[in-house]
Amino acid sequence: MQTQSTDPDLPVSPIPHRKIIRSWLSPVAKHNTFLALLLVAVDVLLFGLAIVATVWFQHFAVKLCFSLIEGFIIGRLFILGHDACHQSLTTHRRLNRWIGRIVFLPSLTPYSLWDIGHNMVHHGYTNLKGVDFVWQPKSMEEFQTLSPWRQKLERLYRSGWAPGLYYMIEIWWKRMYFPSRRQMPTRRAVFVLDGLLVTAAAVCWIVGLTLSAMATGQSVLLLLLTGLVVPFLFWNAMIGFVVYVHHTHVDIAWYEDKKAWAAAQPFVSTTVHLTFRYRVGALLHHIMEHTAHHVDMSVPLYRLKTAQKILETRLPGCIVIQNFSWRWYFETVKRCKLYDFKRRCWMDFSGKSTSDQTDDGES
Repeated sequence: MQTQSTDPDLPVSPIPHRKIIRSWLSPVAKHNTFLALLLVAVDVLLFGLAIVATVWFQHFAVKLCFSLIEGFIIGRLFILGHDACHQSLTTHRRLNRWIGRIVFLPSLTPYSLWDIGHNMVHHGYTNLKGVDFVWQPKSMEEFQTLSPWRQKLERLYRSGWAPGLYYMIEIWWKRMYFPSRRQMPTRRAVFVLDGLLVTAAAVCWIVGLTLSAMATGQSVLLLLLTGLVVPFLFWNAMIGFVVYVHHTHVDIAWYEDKKAWAAAQPFVSTTVHLTFRYRVGALLHHIMEHTAHHVDMSVPLYRLKTAQKILETRLPGCIVIQNFSWRWYFETVKRCKLYDFKRRCWMDFSGKSTSDQTDDGES
């Protein structure tokens, strides 16, 4: 299968072997430790200022505004940690690990568990059913076997309004924060230690806000709500949305057969490059230049824009490029409810096909 660009006039070129494509990106896959530390320092400072502003200002509307800003900065810090976890932020492996753990704390993300779930599972088997668990669609048969309440939850997850709920429950709670043996059969001491680390961070966060409220004569509950709960919920909505749009599109396929999946060049064909106006991509540390990231995880975020341009120049018609609009998003949400893994097409909850069928595995 070859994934089409959103521009139907572009010709489709064969996708070369991944080693060849990565060789195209090697000139830009160079790490700059000073720049990386500067980016981390700026976002840590912004995070601290957002918390201070949430405590300082008394008016609820102003508090709420800074609360949302705080949640957005948590997302930026997480993206830096995501790069560090890929060992693509700085030139030093140990430094990357420590930076990753530190900047993951505001999102309460255990570093080692994210490393396993994201680097090894998601990147290793993107859009392969039964392995990649991130926004994996259900077939009609699977959906029909769910209990009524679980069907309602699935409908809510894929309504377009609850990506944060999906991420918080299905990813963070079940797989990141002290996961059960069912979710994580492998037991390692570092998983527990990282879980304790983010728990300690949460406790310090709660205690700090509580003491601040008492010192300034404010409501403890109100400050915990605006200084912790709302930012955490915003962050979950942000990451839930981002991972959804990265790999969900009517032109993006899922696979249940590993041979067909491997033949589809999944490092290119299962990823969307979502473009924005008003430099939103830069505000998100260029994480939306996602094809380049999946082709070569060693490319640092501060060089992804250049890497993505190289790929789109040399692989015309092979990359899904989508201009973002809320109309597009909710149209995608409407069409991408369930998936027919035999015909490789998206369906709605009634079983009606909503994308092109590819019975022979080609498009």
